[in-house]
Amino acid sequence: MTPLDQLPEIRTELYIDGESVGADDALKVIDPSDLTSVVGYAAAASAKQATSAVAAADRAFPAWAARTPQERAEALISALAPLEADRHAVAEVLTRENGKIRMESFIDSIVFDHRFRLAAGLADQVRTVSHLPAPPYRTEVSYLPLGVITIIVPFNWPLAILAASLPQALLAGNTVVVKPPPTTPLSVVRTVEQVARLLPPGVLNVVTGHDAEIGAALIQDDRVKKVCFTGSPGGGKRIMSMAAGSLTRVALELGGNDPAIVLADADLGPDAMQKLFTGTYDSTGQICMATKRVYVHRSRYDEVVEGLSGLLAATRLGHGLDEQTTMGPLHSSRQKAYVLELLEQARASGAEIREFGEAADGADISRGNFLRPSLVLDPADDTRVVVEEQFGPTLPILPFDDEADAVARANDTWSGLCSSVWTADLDHAAVVAAQLRTGYTFVNTHGAAHLDERAPFGGFNHSGMGREMGLEGIREFMDTHSVGFPA
Repeated sequence: MTPLDQLPEIRTELYIDGESVGADDALKVIDPSDLTSVVGYAAAASAKQATSAVAAADRAFPAWAARTPQERAEALISALAPLEADRHAVAEVLTRENGKIRMESFIDSIVFDHRFRLAAGLADQVRTVSHLPAPPYRTEVSYLPLGVITIIVPFNWPLAILAASLPQALLAGNTVVVKPPPTTPLSVVRTVEQVARLLPPGVLNVVTGHDAEIGAALIQDDRVKKVCFTGSPGGGKRIMSMAAGSLTRVALELGGNDPAIVLADADLGPDAMQKLFTGTYDSTGQICMATKRVYVHRSRYDEVVEGLSGLLAATRLGHGLDEQTTMGPLHSSRQKAYVLELLEQARASGAEIREFGEAADGADISRGNFLRPSLVLDPADDTRVVVEEQFGPTLPILPFDDEADAVARANDTWSGLCSSVWTADLDHAAVVAAQLRTGYTFVNTHGAAHLDERAPFGGFNHSGMGREMGLEGIREFMDTHSVGFPA
């Protein structure tokens, strides 16, 4: 691996109305593996520049909306052309600014492309018209795009998550302003700008900057018709509060405290344990749909603990660009402190904590945001690591004796994003899944790698509102339009 101090610094600008635009200020991006290496700088827009991006999108909207969905789909697919050749370079930048291993960054870029193509494949369904026959009227019900959309992107899987809403918004006929995450802006700007350059000016704009400086311009401007936000429940509440003044619609994906229920007849062979392991610890546990707590039938409890322990023991922590590394650092120092706080509270309450993993050869994990992955064994249901979303490399494992009790405990939460059921009886899996109050339930697997991306995705309760992907994800960016004719 090239020494960090010899890697080039990356600089990105704003992209507004078909042109790169500089700014007087910049966001400094720091590598979370050592907290000192500068990855690069992203332009920090002023409020005036953010407003100009909204204005550009508003000007571009009529002509873009006037195209057929098929024409828009063709334009979007053509705009992906530069990304393949740049994928390895983008993955390197994303790993440096985010911390996750290179392969995950590479997959992040691939998923961005894949989700664009899935959305484009729905072009023929965008202008579906239904008919209400006479009498008393002959009425046609169709769908129209909303206008300017602001998409606010999180740090963890910024390209993939952006592509859960960006291609759908564009295919529906809207224009977009993307606000990348302030701590991982470089790979997002680099990717989105390449796409935007092959679309008409103003259709797709990218504005980086400080939330306090540009947030109001991107949310409260009357020309912004919808804001998409992925983040925490607290962040979602702030977005809703800001949007209320202008009655701007919101779509929110706010994470989850996702339960897995392992029934007595579950297959717990190597393949199943690997799926549970990756569904929990990929990206150092920083995935909204990761397993956050596991309820295991008491007769299988030891098997799950030992199976996960064996996989966790092979963990090698280090910089994400090092090929030996299997787990990078947490993205932020604040998140590391938070996860440590949860673990300490669990330990003080009497739960057993098992920690695993070693530093990769030559890696210094005393610096940066590294945290050894762990299991929290048999904590009480009111332990914070069970109640709260850890968003880190730890997993509480809780035994149960009664299936109905396990379902009730799984549902007793603020969230409702994803869940999973593990059983050899697929018919029974469907019965249990129907009782779980989450937007998506996996069967005998868990996690982003196993998501059917043709299906709508989103959460119940405080996990958010609205749906991404699938035809429902496109309809999120459209309004119904009814035309009544005399009989």
